[in-house]
Amino acid sequence: MSDCDADPQIMVWAHRYTQSPSRFEAQMKSAVPQLIYVQQVAEKYNVAGEFVLLPWVESQYQAKPGRRNLPAGMWQIEPSTAHSMGLHVDHGYDGRLDTSAATDRVMHMLRGYYDELHDWRLVDYAFNRGEFAVQHMVQQHGVPPAEPAIPKWPVPRVTKEHLTKLLALACVIREPSRFNVTLPTLAAEDHLEAVDITPGMTFSTTASHAGMLADDLRRLNPAMSSEALNSGSGSQILMPHRNAEQWRNAMQSANAQDMTASNAPLADTPSSNTADVAQDSGPTAVKSHAVRTHTVKPGESLWQIAHKYSVSVNTLERLNNLHGKPLKPGQVLRLDAP
Repeated sequence: MSDCDADPQIMVWAHRYTQSPSRFEAQMKSAVPQLIYVQQVAEKYNVAGEFVLLPWVESQYQAKPGRRNLPAGMWQIEPSTAHSMGLHVDHGYDGRLDTSAATDRVMHMLRGYYDELHDWRLVDYAFNRGEFAVQHMVQQHGVPPAEPAIPKWPVPRVTKEHLTKLLALACVIREPSRFNVTLPTLAAEDHLEAVDITPGMTFSTTASHAGMLADDLRRLNPAMSSEALNSGSGSQILMPHRNAEQWRNAMQSANAQDMTASNAPLADTPSSNTADVAQDSGPTAVKSHAVRTHTVKPGESLWQIAHKYSVSVNTLERLNNLHGKPLKPGQVLRLDAP
């Protein structure tokens, strides 16, 4: 998008952001893990790099909780917008605070705006003002010319300022020495990575397997307010790459131990009835088979799940205490009796 000198107000805001270089550097250092993650998602959707800085304009990359009907998360998404984007919100999970899920939805939305409007400036206006409002403005005034950088449209001051701030931050990132700031770097092993949730695990257990503090893992995943990771509708959690590697190794080791245990020969017993042996509580008892589970996907019905695993709907309702309750995406269902 436009460079630093495209509009005087861009430089005004760039100097405001960096009037205390040390403070700006500290803020940027705190935000850089999330910023790099957002950059990766932006590249996936081929969104202009300036929009990686949108959460800075909105919240300085702070995952602000929502109160009543107010916006929430680092993207500052309103409840109605979250619903239209497919971000689930309930008492145990707020998808607007889910960095992985919310970033993916926002970048998908921004790409859709650009495919329709063909102007990244109008994409920013649409994010701030609303898609239909910008469509109406295009019908009234046509697509604005490339110059001036800030279109001379009769939009609210806050909307023009939103775009100006975005370009100002991009200006600082593009030419940091011009503002006496040094941009932080982040080792590849500290880049954030989305890891699939393991049903039945807690923050504490997952953090322990990953070699990190539970509080640090919670700070990276503020969308979930419960200790249990499968209590909400999120399907992934974020952790640094090095911890994700350690977590995967721990899971592989645990699975290998389970396989070894399940393949071990049965202990000698006077009875040939293995069902009787499995019920024995003595030292020669055989561990019962692992209970199968299924994580509900969006749009799945109880009948579809029952049909897939060749069990009855009544069995699923009884094992999971459903009794007519609706299924929720991310909900983990028990398929077998213990």
